Amino acid sequence: MLIESWEWVLAFVAALIVGISKSGISGLGVLAVVLFAQIMPAKQATGLVLPLLCIGDIVAVAKYRQHAKWQHLWRLFPWTAAGVLVGYFALDRVSERQARLLIGVIVLSLVTLHLLRRRMAGHETEHGSWFAPTIGVLAGFTTLVANAAGPLMTVYMLARRLPKMDFVGTGAVFFLLLNFFKVPFMVHLGLINQSSFSFNLMLAPIVVAGAFLGQKLVASIDQRTFENLALVLSTAAGLKLLF
Repeated sequence: MLIESWEWVLAFVAALIVGISKSGISGLGVLAVVLFAQIMPAKQATGLVLPLLCIGDIVAVAKYRQHAKWQHLWRLFPWTAAGVLVGYFALDRVSERQARLLIGVIVLSLVTLHLLRRRMAGHETEHGSWFAPTIGVLAGFTTLVANAAGPLMTVYMLARRLPKMDFVGTGAVFFLLLNFFKVPFMVHLGLINQSSFSFNLMLAPIVVAGAFLGQKLVASIDQRTFENLALVLSTAAGLKLLF
């Protein structure tokens, strides 16, 4: 994979963000996705990011797995798997331009969702039987197309009123299962291949470093500042994908 020097810098930053996002600093994961989409075709970027997310997931689960609440995982995952299948058939049928538009719309929608979630913080209500299936299918579709299901999972876990560590542990295990589940689909679509995986191996140490850095940042830096930065940059990148 031949890329320019500035693109290597952007790839290193994106890989670092992947690792940091796996340490409980929500909002940064979407930014990593859109950064990779700036240096390569959007569909190719979704395949490139996935193995890096898997590496970050392994580090996160190793640290937080004891806090996972499995009842929430079993309730959500079958619907998410169905959403992955929908995304698989959709991604195989869209052009590169359509993929960029779709990812741009998803990114901007998730930024809006995140802002609405903030506004509703502390006012979450109980949801009916429709809630888990709806969130699950949307998360599965979004994660297959753009690796950007984090805000949807956040909405789901906030609605379940999980304590902070249960929130982080449940999310870590959920995304480990989900991202490894997606790998065969990405391979079949040709979006994970020998060239992209070689690039992943070069970036893997950056992801691991980002995961450990994220653990320190969570304890020492205001999360709202990181979320604000991620939202601003994600919005700018989403608009760039659209226009």
